[in-house]
This record gives sequence, structure tokens and C-alpha cells, in this order.
Amino acid sequence: MGWIPNALTIARLAMIPAFVALVLASDGGHSWPAAIIFGVAGVTDQIDGWLARLWRVESAFGKIADPLADRLMIDAAVILLWHAGRLPWVALAIPARDVALVAGYKLVVDRGYDFSVNLAGKAATWLLYASLAFLLVTRKGTDWPLWIFWAGFGLAAAALAGYLLKARREVRPA
Repeated sequence: MGWIPNALTIARLAMIPAFVALVLASDGGHSWPAAIIFGVAGVTDQIDGWLARLWRVESAFGKIADPLADRLMIDAAVILLWHAGRLPWVALAIPARDVALVAGYKLVVDRGYDFSVNLAGKAATWLLYASLAFLLVTRKGTDWPLWIFWAGFGLAAAALAGYLLKARREVRPA
């Protein structure tokens, strides 16, 4: 049973190409099938972490692959929905932040930084999953999913600030 959380993470990674293909084949970023895959990915994100903690089977693989799967899925959605004209260019700060986090991860983890997702980061991920799924199922010009997106965007910025402050406190000099 301990393998199930990692299997869910791997399944989420495997969903990304199908999601991308469905959005690219969609009508201007409007796709129920893509939204369903995206929603399933969001749900499995919650389930795999919950199961890993419940069964006490948290792994080094899961600590890296789980947030990476989320980042790749959300970043793909942001880029594709921006390309479809559903998100403004400033939304690309989400994938840019994620590239910076991935690039900086190796630099700080070897110097004592214990990377664990903070509450703002978890809440941002939930809001981004929800808002992007809603954008996929609503027509262009529907504003309310963007309100949720901007709330997630703000929390993602707050999470980044929290990670940077924590790194400043914890990272040993080189």
C-alpha cells in the first residue's frame, strides 16, 4: 500500500502530455476533457500527500516528484491558457517563479535547506488548480475564474517570499 502515493504522483506526471494535447486541440482554451484531466490531477495531488502522511510512507522521491508534478501541470495550463488568450501575460510569472524555485533548489538543499511546502504554497496550488480548471470550462470573457486565479497568484507570491526568507535563515554559507 505504501507505493500508492508515489504511483499517484507518477500518474499525475503521465497526465500532462494528454492534458497538453487536449488544450492544444481545444476551442481557444475551452475543453471539458482537458479540465477533467486537470481536475483529476488536482484531486490526486491531495490524495497522494494525505495517504503518504496517513500511512507514514513519505519518501524522498515523493518530496521532490509531488511538487514537481503540480508545478509542471499548473505551468503547462498557465502557458497554454495564456497562449489561447485566456490569461494576461503577467500570469507567466507563475511558471517563471517555478523555474526559479527548481533552479534554486539544488543550490540551497545541499547547504542545509529543508524544503517543505508552506501553507501559502499549498493554498496557492489549490486555488490555481481550481481557477485554471474553471477557465478551461468557461468561455472567454468569463471573469470570475480570474478572481480565483489572482488569489492563487497572490498566495504563490507570498509562498515564494516565505521560501526565500526561510532559505535566508537556514542556508549555511558556501
